[in-house]
Parts: sequence; structure tokens; C-alpha cells
Amino acid sequence: MTTPFTSAEQERIIDAIRQAELATSGEIRVHVEAHCPSPDPVQRAIDVFHRLGMHETKLRNGVLFYLAHEDHKFAVVGDQGIDRQVPADFWESTKDLMRGYFAKTQYVDGLRLGIDRAGQQLKQYFPYDGATDTNELPDDISFS
Repeated sequence: MTTPFTSAEQERIIDAIRQAELATSGEIRVHVEAHCPSPDPVQRAIDVFHRLGMHETKLRNGVLFYLAHEDHKFAVVGDQGIDRQVPADFWESTKDLMRGYFAKTQYVDGLRLGIDRAGQQLKQYFPYDGATDTNELPDDISFS
């Protein structure tokens, strides 16, 4: 496993996930690998999404941030529950925001902003309900 992030940077990313999930029942994950085995990072992200069981959340409101750091490829995908709610250009505009940071090699900042942006949408459409909500997926970064 190779990672472009130090332990402290990983903690900053995980903290962003936890903060974004505080006000929503939605689930956010980050997956990092050196190389994208597919020519299409979106397709790879969808494959990873399913491998991580993100399609099994109760409200189908998971969001995956996928990064193949050595190939300079990334994708942001949401499950059908959140995808139906957000504006049509939401995923692309989120990627555009992140791309600006990635171009300056500010990967942690780009991820944190993208995660925050997704969290705002999840909060709007899937607000946290303390009586019934549980953290369905781990907040840690997955690697392969």
C-alpha cells in the first residue's frame, strides 16, 4: 500500500469525513490507490463503491471520493439516493473545485473541500436523526 498522505494528513481527511457526517445520515468514504486499473476513473470508483459495500446503506446515500494518485486520476460518485437529489452538475462541479487544488498538489485541502461540499448536500437532503441514524460505514480511508 502506498499513500501520498502522512499520518497527520490522513487524520485531517478522516476528520473532514466525521465533520461532514455529523449532520446527516449520509456516508462518505475516501479510497486511495496508486494506479487506476481502468481507463475510466468513474468506472473504477463505481467498482470500489460496490466492493466497499457502499450501495448497501439504508437510504442509498453514500458518496465515494476515489483517488489514483500516481495516475493523477480521481472521481466522485454518489449512490442513487443522493444522486437523485443533488443538482445535475453537482458531481462535476465538485470535481472542478477539487481539481483546482489538486493542480497545486494540495490534495488534502481539495479532498476536505469536496467532502465538506458533499456533506452540505447530504445534510440538506438526508438530515441526521439521532433516534434512528447509525454510522453504517467506517470513516477511515481505504487503500488498495
